[in-house]
Formats: sequence, structure tokens, C-alpha cells
Amino acid sequence: MIRALVIGLGNMGQSHALALHASRDAEIVALVNRSPVELTEELRRYPVFDRFETAMKTNPDLVVIATYADSHAELAIRAMEAGAHVFVEKPLAATVADAEEVVRTARRRDRKIVVGYILRHHPSWQRLIAEARALGGPYVFRMNLNQQSTGAEWETHKALMRTTSPIVDCGLHYIDVMCQITNARPVRVQGIGLRLTDEIPPEMYNYGQLQVVFADGSVGWYEAGWGPMMSETAFFVKDIVSPNGAVSIVDGDKGASADIDGHTSVGGLVVHRPEGDRLIEIPVEPGHQDLCDAEQAFMIRAIAEDIDLSDHMAAAVSSLAVCLAADESIRRGVPVAL
Repeated sequence: MIRALVIGLGNMGQSHALALHASRDAEIVALVNRSPVELTEELRRYPVFDRFETAMKTNPDLVVIATYADSHAELAIRAMEAGAHVFVEKPLAATVADAEEVVRTARRRDRKIVVGYILRHHPSWQRLIAEARALGGPYVFRMNLNQQSTGAEWETHKALMRTTSPIVDCGLHYIDVMCQITNARPVRVQGIGLRLTDEIPPEMYNYGQLQVVFADGSVGWYEAGWGPMMSETAFFVKDIVSPNGAVSIVDGDKGASADIDGHTSVGGLVVHRPEGDRLIEIPVEPGHQDLCDAEQAFMIRAIAEDIDLSDHMAAAVSSLAVCLAADESIRRGVPVAL
């Protein structure tokens, strides 16, 4: 039985805690949040601490980190130095150097670390990747995820933008998908961005777009915008083109752009080849909580079966490097070589 501690009890933290609560292979020994928080009914039975150091006295085997991005690396390293394995929400760290230090610590301490790339656990996205790879490259990747957020969602986005931009927070998932498909090294990134509101820090922007070039000649773009001013039109584009055709997500029933379940649902794929199109219907898909359950199940299996996570850690660092380079490009106004 894995003894688990969850730190950070926002939407993602509570979802991961619920996954551990339901697991037959884990037990929650402590929850951590710096300020008072309203918990779901299932989680109210567990002890809640306001300090990481105090909670670590429960001697967890696994620490799940769902705090703001600027604390991920420090908490992950401290947890591993104390002997725990780590699941950390993306991004792995706020800088590439810090992410690399986390990986070095995991290797030195022989600890497992899994990063919250939720699409890696989604069967429909696995199918998308497989169909795209079957086409053969080089590829053109056309992807976005804009969110017309208001009310509580906009408050969450503004809080996130104290430490990270939409292009980094969301882009990591889709750069990871691009890298899995092309299996080539990203070599150059260019970004553009704009601050569309006075409600965020002066140095931050809430709309960004990146363009990335891969060593095999593949190219891709990704855009992300948050806020009440964002359009609901074409907010979810997932389109992969090669010389032999294309594969696209075609689910037309996405709901509102702020609907978190819609961010991962596929519904259907169209595989286009010059001789004709093939529709792949996907009528049943996991929801957000199902995917968090799958992530924690993988984390527990990685510990129990001593799964080699070297490729997983390298991919987390690589996708972070691309998104941070795009952020640097936006701020400096120049392309960035990787």
C-alpha cells in the first residue's frame, strides 16, 4: 500500500487526491494547502496541514505536487531527498535548469518521478498519435486551445499567470504530442504574444502563439489565450498534415471553451488520404477525473514494477524547453535556437 501525500488542493490537486482516495493500492496520509480550502466530501476525512514540512512527518511513499509552477522543482527535490517518489503537475519546473536538477535528483536518489501529461493516458489521443505516425512525416502541426474564461475560471487563470503564461501552461501538452509523433528534436522556436487585459501583471501576456521547427523538417504552431475577451470560434483545432494526408480531431460538440472535459475529448478522428477519408468514431471517452485516476494508477505501477522513466523525464524537459523558449521569444522579439 502506497502512503500518499497531496500538496496543493486546487482543481487538479483535489482530482489527484480523489484518484488516490479511490485506489485500492494507495492510502492518503496527509493533504497540504497553505490557506483554508473547501474540500470535496470524500477528502474531508484526511488530515490537512498548512506546511509541507509538517506533513512530511507522516513519512509518505509518494508526494503529489499540484501547486503553482514556481514551487514544483523545490518541492519535488525536497520530497525525493526525504525518500519519497513524486508525481508533479506540469510544468516540471519554472526553468530548464531547475527541471534538469529535478531529473538528476531522481536518478541520484533512485526515485520515480511522473509529470502530469494527462494526454499520455488518454486512449483517443494515443490513437491520434498512432494514426499520425502511420502517415509518415515530415509533419505540419496545427493546434490551439483558447479559453473564454469568466468568473471563477478567470480568477484561476489570473492566479496562474502570476507565475506562468498560457503558452507554457497549456502548450506543454501539445508540444509533447508533436514530439511523440515526429520523434525528432525541436531546433528552433519563435513566438508572438499580447497582453489583452490590465488584470494581469504588466510583464505577463494572456494570448500567445508559438512556431516550432524540428530536425526532420516538421513544423508546428500552437496558440493559447485566456480571458473573457477570447472568442469561442475555432478555439479547439487539432490538425496534423503530412505529404501522405492528414489526421484531425473533428468532434463538433465541444461545449464551451472553459469546459475542462472538452479539452481532452476527441469524439472522432478523420484520417484523410488523397484516395479518400476514413472516419474513426470514438463514442465513449474518459472524463477529467478518469484521466487523473489513470495518471495515479500509472504512478503507483511505476513504483511497484520499477518502470524505467528515463524517456518520460527527458520528454518533460524537452517540451518545457520548447515552451520556455517560445516565452523568451515573445519577450525578446527574436527567434530562439534550441
